[in-house]
Amino acid sequence: MAPPTDESRYRLLVEAVTDYAIYMLDPAGMVTSWNPGARRFKGYEAHEIIGEHFSRFYTPEDRSIGLPEAALDIAAREGKFEGEGWRIRKDGTRFWAHVVIDPIRESGGELVGFAKITRDLTERRQAEETLRRSEEQFRLLVESVTDYAIYMLDANGNISSWNQGAQRIKGYLPDEIIGRHFSKFYTAADRRHGEPERALQTAIREGRFEREGLRVRKDGSVFHAHVIIDPIRDAKGEVVGFAKVTRDITERIKTQHDLEQAREALFQSQKMDAIGQLTGGVAHDFNNLLMAILSSLELAKKRLPDDPHVARLLDNAIQGAQRGSVLTQRMLSFARRQSLEPKSIDLPALMGNLLELLQRSIGPGTRIETDLPRSLPPILADENQLELALLNLTVNARDASTGAAAIRIGGQDQMLKAGNPIGLPAGRYVLISVTDEGEGMDAETLARATEPFFTTKGVGKGTGL
Repeated sequence: MAPPTDESRYRLLVEAVTDYAIYMLDPAGMVTSWNPGARRFKGYEAHEIIGEHFSRFYTPEDRSIGLPEAALDIAAREGKFEGEGWRIRKDGTRFWAHVVIDPIRESGGELVGFAKITRDLTERRQAEETLRRSEEQFRLLVESVTDYAIYMLDANGNISSWNQGAQRIKGYLPDEIIGRHFSKFYTAADRRHGEPERALQTAIREGRFEREGLRVRKDGSVFHAHVIIDPIRDAKGEVVGFAKVTRDITERIKTQHDLEQAREALFQSQKMDAIGQLTGGVAHDFNNLLMAILSSLELAKKRLPDDPHVARLLDNAIQGAQRGSVLTQRMLSFARRQSLEPKSIDLPALMGNLLELLQRSIGPGTRIETDLPRSLPPILADENQLELALLNLTVNARDASTGAAAIRIGGQDQMLKAGNPIGLPAGRYVLISVTDEGEGMDAETLARATEPFFTTKGVGKGTGL
């Protein structure tokens, strides 16, 4: 059997597509061709509709305001008409349609008609835009579409035609890709797993293959694609090739991803706000109680006789109340109810004054090493909160270490660029690190390490703030 000609290939391509109504109009809007998809969608046989005006598919309301004529006028003037709206089948039922009309011009620019594509989006109004094609006796219909890669494969999967949309989306000129196997567009991992061959077998076995996945352009960049493969059969039912439609859905995937991130951020913000309100209220009331207790203890210490035993008990009580006050200050700071006083701080000097307190806090079994160059620039921070953070990190580092160990406190001058992974504005910063010799954290613990009140310590060992 002689191989199909280019014209017959394009004709077979159009005739194989049953999910779209694809037909042509003359310049006046009269139907001049009719494919199986049009028959399935609209219910008319070819002999019933060819020669009729295409406005019969519109609702009476749309016809009364001249929408059919306006669509052709826009198509002729602007090079394309695209829209969605209600259309009417032969039996009078309505369906929501996505419509594309492309003008067909001869080489001299003379308008010879229109290529019209309609897809039923009643159940998928938010799904993929319908495939747009224009045609010059079927060839122009396919080649004029630029938003979709529409091409044909032979029975072995080698590319046998290439439209402008394929060239735009994938980056190959026709003479660069025709004759090559379509697996070239798949990732290396998908090729190893046999995805291209499996897609063709699915299309043959089930009559269609449809999926989303990653594809590779000529320049090596990867994009998200929605792919449809339909088998093309000859009059005897033999598979002579495949019609393949690919759409770049990278932006849609990105939009979905951004939406999920926004939802997660909103949920986290609401959760933190609720925790903050609860924490702030409890801390405020508790702080008032502690102030009353501290005042009473101070007054009692002044008025009681000089009894060393009683004085020691009062001192212990005062220290306990003061520790409770420190905890409430942490809680108020978390709830943003404690006013912060940022100022310029010389970090090496601050560490010099703080080092003795840190060493006493962790005990003699662990030593502290510092690496804070004098050349570090001053930092802007709340001094009390910075000291408290360093104290907490140092105590945590001691708890994470086993046996005699060293804790290293360092500082580095760093310039952050815009778009850094931390999310800070671009500028100059000092990175402060507290490093221990413990076993570290697993991925789950690391993901929750900055959550307020999260701790891996036992009961009574810390609040997680």
